[in-house]
Order: sequence, then structure tokens, then C-alpha cells
Amino acid sequence: MNRAAGDSHPDFTPRQGQYLAFIHAYTLVNGRPPAQADIQRFFRLTPPSVYQMLLTLEREGLISRRAGGPRSIAVLVDRAHLPALEPPQVQPVIITVQRY
Repeated sequence: MNRAAGDSHPDFTPRQGQYLAFIHAYTLVNGRPPAQADIQRFFRLTPPSVYQMLLTLEREGLISRRAGGPRSIAVLVDRAHLPALEPPQVQPVIITVQRY
């Protein structure tokens, strides 16, 4: 499902959209693309999960990366089509100790 150059509305899942929005926002704020570790920290995921998503985004033609190049992720989707970046889901804290 690679994107054609004239495709005006790219198809991606909500989760993929959040990755794309994060990569775009990080690049704007920091002046360079995020490392995989930056993505991992933001989404609170394991390295294999982030790597698999990046492979999927690249295979779908939504990002490009330079093999062996650090911080080489580039978003290929027009920023007007990117969703708003939402804060990552926070896990609730469960307190198991009762108060005295």
C-alpha cells in the first residue's frame, strides 16, 4: 500500500498517526528527527514495538529512513493531514497498601 505522489489523503491508523505526529513535532522542536529511544520513551513502549512500527510506517510509504543513519526519519505525509499529538496513555497507579 505505498502512497502515490498525488495521494491527497493518506490512509493510516490512529496509532500510526500518533507516531507520525510525534516525529513531526519532535523534529520541529528539536531541529532533528527523534531517535528510536526518544519514541520509546514518549510512548512508553519496548524497543521491538517501536522498531516494528517504524518498519510498518516505512513499508506503507509514510516515512523514509536512511539505512544505518542515526536520526534519519522523515515524515512523508503533508503536515495538514497529521492528527493532533495526544499525550501518551498514563497507567493508573494502584495502591495496595491500606492506610492505618
